[in-house]
Amino acid sequence: MGTNNVVFLEVIGWFDESGKELVHRIPEQGSGEIKWGAQMTVRESQAAVFFYNGRACDAFGPGRHTLKTANIPLLTKVLSLPWGMTSPLRAEVYFTNMKVFPNLTWGTRDPVAFRDRELGLIRLRAFGVFNLRIIQPVLFINSLVGTQGVFTTEAISEYLNRVIVSRFNDFMGEKIDTIFDLPAKYNELSGELKKVLQTDFTQFGLGLADLYINSITPPPEVQKAIDDKSRLGVFDDLNKLLKMKAAMALEAASQSQGEAGAGLGMGMGFMMPAMFAETFRGGSTPTAPVESVSCPGCGQPVQREAKFCPKCGQQILIFQKCAGCGENLPANAKFCVQCGRSVEQKPQQKKCPHCGAANLPNSIYCNQCGEKTVK
Repeated sequence: MGTNNVVFLEVIGWFDESGKELVHRIPEQGSGEIKWGAQMTVRESQAAVFFYNGRACDAFGPGRHTLKTANIPLLTKVLSLPWGMTSPLRAEVYFTNMKVFPNLTWGTRDPVAFRDRELGLIRLRAFGVFNLRIIQPVLFINSLVGTQGVFTTEAISEYLNRVIVSRFNDFMGEKIDTIFDLPAKYNELSGELKKVLQTDFTQFGLGLADLYINSITPPPEVQKAIDDKSRLGVFDDLNKLLKMKAAMALEAASQSQGEAGAGLGMGMGFMMPAMFAETFRGGSTPTAPVESVSCPGCGQPVQREAKFCPKCGQQILIFQKCAGCGENLPANAKFCVQCGRSVEQKPQQKKCPHCGAANLPNSIYCNQCGEKTVK
């Protein structure tokens, strides 16, 4: 049933056909007159936030729920005559997609300045992917979605890309001295960069499920200098050159049709049964773990459906966070209970003292010139 009928009660549900919608509002056109007793069905991969009279009342997990409003079929229409047969008791449901959104790309639009220990000041390009998910539906809607009817990954990917690039620039300046050390540290850098970005994502109710660095590349002229240096490093040692030639000769022999090739093929044939035995070796099927989120107070894992942390009593469902100190704010708060900051006051950007470029408030290195933004 629709949400604008006069007699019948509503049956509310939502399916994401595109696979890219983070939030979808019911009704899709503005707010509606959802009646007392309306039935709402929430799937396992969803959470629903019910807004009534302009306020977020509660967040609902998977299952069928009965909504309670003051809109009564027929009677509400009669009583709303002074308002042009439109009930002033407005209600809407925001469905949030709690699944993991994979393969979102990030990368540097312009080369990032980096001071290399051996090559001096160079510019690097970095690219990768990250997986995103919603962990606090109410906080996400209040801080980013607002009153939009549909909110997709395209609406937020550009901003998140800039945040990742800014933190990546600071991270490179602190952890890496030269780009010659990069190939062996991609996994380590990805894991540590993910921890740095958690605060930037959780302030909007988002969680960074995974982050991967696919490539960090210098300009073509720097790549040519690196190739020249690697060639000199090989040919300076004659012993290394001879070993390389021997390995190439062995590879060519294994591909030939003669006795040597046949012998190598027979050796691979003896190895195949062991490889298949290892592949088909039986084992117990692991049990899927119970999905949980981290408590914003003590950091202990808590089940997603829980309202309060069983360890410290902290409220799990966050409506808003202070932009100054990060304190959790109650619903409809105008000032922070911890630092007194106005909730509507926005954090200011930090300007680089060298080139004047705008950076995130906690940035250490400038995205434009690579110099430190703090003394």
